[in-house]
Formats: sequence, C-alpha cells, structure tokens
Amino acid sequence: MRPALFAAAMAAAAVTVSAQPDLVARARAIHERVITLDTHNDIDPRTFTADCNYTMRLTTQVNLPKMKEGGLDASFFIVYVGQGDLTPAGYDRAYRLAIEKFDAIHRLTEQIAPKEIELALTSADVPRIAKSGKKVAVIGIENGYPIGTDIKRVREFYDRGGRYLSLAHNGHNQLADSHTGEAAGEWKWGGLSPLGREVIQEMNRLGMMVDVSHPSKASMLQAIGLSKAPVIASHSSVRKLANQSRNLDDEQLMAMKTNGGVVQINAVSEFIKKPPERTAAAGGGGAGRGSGRGAQAPAAYRCPVETSPPAAPAPNPDRATVKDYVDHIDYAVKLIGIDHVGIASDFDGGGGVDGFNSAAEAVNVTIELVRRGYTEEQIAKIWSGNLLRVWSEVEKVAAAMK
Repeated sequence: MRPALFAAAMAAAAVTVSAQPDLVARARAIHERVITLDTHNDIDPRTFTADCNYTMRLTTQVNLPKMKEGGLDASFFIVYVGQGDLTPAGYDRAYRLAIEKFDAIHRLTEQIAPKEIELALTSADVPRIAKSGKKVAVIGIENGYPIGTDIKRVREFYDRGGRYLSLAHNGHNQLADSHTGEAAGEWKWGGLSPLGREVIQEMNRLGMMVDVSHPSKASMLQAIGLSKAPVIASHSSVRKLANQSRNLDDEQLMAMKTNGGVVQINAVSEFIKKPPERTAAAGGGGAGRGSGRGAQAPAAYRCPVETSPPAAPAPNPDRATVKDYVDHIDYAVKLIGIDHVGIASDFDGGGGVDGFNSAAEAVNVTIELVRRGYTEEQIAKIWSGNLLRVWSEVEKVAAAMK
C-alpha cells in the first residue's frame, strides 16, 4: 500500500523505543497493513493553489510528502470558520470563508493532485481509495456558524462533501452553546438552540456525522439524546488526565459509549498534558494555531516550502510526548472499550506533541501502541475501524429515514 518505510520518522521512533528494534519493525509492518485515518487537520486555502500546494513538502504539519513518510492514509481536511457576530453580515462572511475552504479541497483532489489523493464521500470509499495507493481526503466542518439561519445550507455543505459537522466552536452561536461558556458559567441556550436541534435532525437525514468536540457539555449530551445515529468527538481528549474544558469527562465518555459513538483523541499538547501554573488556550489548539485558522491573505504571500528538515524542538518538560498521548488512548479504552476510541491530531490548528507533531511521525503512535501490547486488530480499530463503523451506521440511519 505504501513506499518502503518512513525514513524521517525513524529517528523519533528509535528514541521512543531505542532498545527494541524488533518491536519497531513489527509496529511498522502493522502500520503498513492497517488504514490510518486522522479526523482533524486544518487547512489554509493559500496552500491549495497551482503554485503552492500539498504535493510540495511544506512547513505545514500535513501535506502529501509527510503523509507518505509517516504512513498516514486518510485525512479529514477541515472547513473551519471562527466565531463571529450573529448577524446577517456575519453569517454571509462566514459562508464565503467556508466555501473558499470547500473549493480548496476539491481543487487539490480534482485538479492539482487527482492521481495522488481522492475525496471520499462514503465510508466505503476510504478503504477503496487506500487500496488503490492514493491518499484519502475527507471533509469535516468545524463550527456550524456558516450555516447562518438557513437550514438548506446543511444540505449544501453535504453536497459539497462535508461528512461531519460540529455545531459550535469557541463562543456560543445560533445553533448551540460552546465549551467556552464554562469559564464564567454563562450560557446562551442551555445547550442546543431550536435551530440547532433542526440541524441535527437534518444531518441524520442526510448521513452527516454529528461532531460533539467543541459544544458545551449540555449541548453534547442533548445532541446524543436527539441524534438517531451514533455521534463522534472529532478531536477531544480525556479530562481526567488534563483538566481542560475542551476535554471529555467520564460522564461524557460513557455517554459516547452508550451512544455507540467514537472519541478521536486530540494530539494538542495542552489537552494531553496541562502545563502547570498557567491556563492553556480555550480553543481547539494551542501554540501554532497557524495557517489553518487563516486570516485573509496578506498582499504578498510566501509559499511555506520546507527548505531543510525542521529542527528538533528544545526540551520542554511541560510539552506532552507521544507516550502521554497514548496514555489518553489507554484511559479511554479502559473506560469505554476498544470500539469507541480513535485518533485525531489537530495538525495545522495546534499539535505540539513530541514524537507526533506532523503526519510524518504518525507511525510513532503505532509503535507506542505496540509497545503497550495492543494487537493489530485493536490498532486497526483505533486508527480507522471505529470511525468507519460509526460513519457506516450514520449512512444506514440516513438510508432508513429516506
């Protein structure tokens, strides 16, 4: 399925398990055989043009060369628009920014690199495309704000390829309360708004996964209760291990199990290992929010081509490691079971975990899982099987509703 083996990740892998070359070799073989899928990678449309794009080795944490190096088969590229005013002008601006990102992803898969990467529109497309040797692109939507007050836009975003949607991001909006309300205990809706409830019903009807990663706890639990299909947390970690409002507590994790959903563990360092004596960013990522969160392009944009291998980060005891990351996977697996846990990096919107800080290092997660005794079948579930099961069930619910 892939070229020989991920040279750039070798050094980091050797550090992770320096005395266990047989384990590394076994993990790499497993990594080649399973379908590896990351449910959250932010994008900047400026790196989806004819002259500057993901066929190049850019400084972005995700691009095609780095996906090939790290053996990452599939990426959910994210249509993200930050929260703005709840006004017609605000909704119109958000809609335009969302369409710009939808168009960028289609440009990559249809014009720039159609022989290297293909857009998946169904759960069955993912293994089919991966088997062909191409990388897999999927579209996720972070923040329902661009829907405005027009329920028809849910269908439009689905037709443009969107396969999951989170109703809120950082800040309450017209659809739901955000996790950010927790800091001051201030809420707009007490969970979902009436329009937000309609949006969930429409997503069920269309076959779009409901993402509960950024909305408030009340919004999340109400969404689970309302949805006729399993839901996903596209990029959330474990609150017991890092007390952040963006992470899920045990009650929320158990609700995900009861719902049949899947929690994709987020690899933002601050959500894995909370730094002492300071408050981490409340948003979906920490340092390096970077290009994917895009302000408008400056007059002279310089394509971020990587001219030399990135320097290793300076030692920082506050920063999470790939071992800390897999601690969150371990915790979730023990609490809610192997069938309800997956992987999300939040690359180009955050990241920052030593050993798993770009797609080129994806193999290190598998190495750490093997080191802890996970079997190939279990690793296949964590990397993609659980997410694809939920996606397939969402499609079946939609088919039954029609």
